[in-house]
Amino acid sequence: MKLFLKSLNYSPELTGIGKYNGEMCPELVKRGLDITAIVAPPYYPEWQVHKGFEAFSYKKQNIQGVSVLRCPLYVPKNVTTLKRIIHLASFAVTSALALTSRIFNKPDVIMLVQPTLFCAPFTLLYAKLTGAKAVMHIQDYEIDALFGLGMMGDGVAAKSVKAVERWLMRRFDAISTISYSMIENAKAKGVDAANIIHFPNWSDTEFVTPDTDGSSLKAEWGFSADDKVILYAGNIGNKQGLEIVLEAAKHFSLQPHIKFVLVGAGAYVDTLKANASKLQLSNVFFKPLQAWAKVPQMLALADVHLVVQRKGAADAVLPSKLTNILSAGGHAIVTAEAHTELGQIAAKYPNIYDCVEPENTDAFITGLNTLLSRDLTQPNSVARGFAVQFLNKNQIIDQFVSDLTALVRSKP
Repeated sequence: MKLFLKSLNYSPELTGIGKYNGEMCPELVKRGLDITAIVAPPYYPEWQVHKGFEAFSYKKQNIQGVSVLRCPLYVPKNVTTLKRIIHLASFAVTSALALTSRIFNKPDVIMLVQPTLFCAPFTLLYAKLTGAKAVMHIQDYEIDALFGLGMMGDGVAAKSVKAVERWLMRRFDAISTISYSMIENAKAKGVDAANIIHFPNWSDTEFVTPDTDGSSLKAEWGFSADDKVILYAGNIGNKQGLEIVLEAAKHFSLQPHIKFVLVGAGAYVDTLKANASKLQLSNVFFKPLQAWAKVPQMLALADVHLVVQRKGAADAVLPSKLTNILSAGGHAIVTAEAHTELGQIAAKYPNIYDCVEPENTDAFITGLNTLLSRDLTQPNSVARGFAVQFLNKNQIIDQFVSDLTALVRSKP
């Protein structure tokens, strides 16, 4: 089977969609698929093109058996709504040109990862011209996130954008997405249930385990064995609402053994650092994104993990960072409302993590106090058990290959 992947993000990005694409494609090659990845140069979450890559030129690579074509991309230094739209549109144009050059190289499947929806029209046209099956894989409902976070109003223009989104989604042969709530969202947008594939994000449960010792990294970062480390690791952007972590750190400032560590990069990191400095928080520490080889140690050194999101984002974006926290048997606080999938998982699997109301500082601090009062020296067996049963990388990718095979063999 020949598959074209079309996505903004790919390895060596260390977080989010790029990480998953970079893991998925070589695994598909191992299973006998011929994979071409049409992607952008790595830039996320720093919003800066990585060293060794160029923003405005095409570049071919072969990475672990995957034919990778990097397409030119506009990457704004300061991300605004307008600049983000130009950013997304730039990739839609350059990736369309890349596909045009491959018009006679017919794939069996062309798989578009959302974001970005801007790429959908030409992807559908390409599939029509070549006879390929078109699959949209939704990692992030970008339109829902945009409106859920209040970045746009709800007037005629907004309704028109949502209508276009629904129309485009219904034209794909299949929609795959990462959670059951996102599947229900696809149904609500008019996608036939028979055309929806559940393709969740995964964890390498054999690499990220509760057996890892994080004490050496903890010491390397300057913490004592008795310090309680509260860790947030991932993208530091506006949609996370990480101001609440600084407010909690201020509350715990008279307990010097409690340390708040934020590991990551993103468009909001400088603002967050400035705010921490203004508040004179000596118990808050910022660290850069860590290489994958160090991630198990980083997870192991934490006593409490944080998965923080604003209201309106919890069902538009299922946080990928949670999969590794669960695999590590971590004790976590997740900001999510009860009706969201994260809230429903917490209700169905008691003690898998603690849910608190998003953007509620008092609830967040109360949750931290509750969790810190428990014995955190032992791994969270509920979290680890869930990861082993539902988040195993090989099982998830094997099932996806089976679903793609059935799609290719189905009638036009």
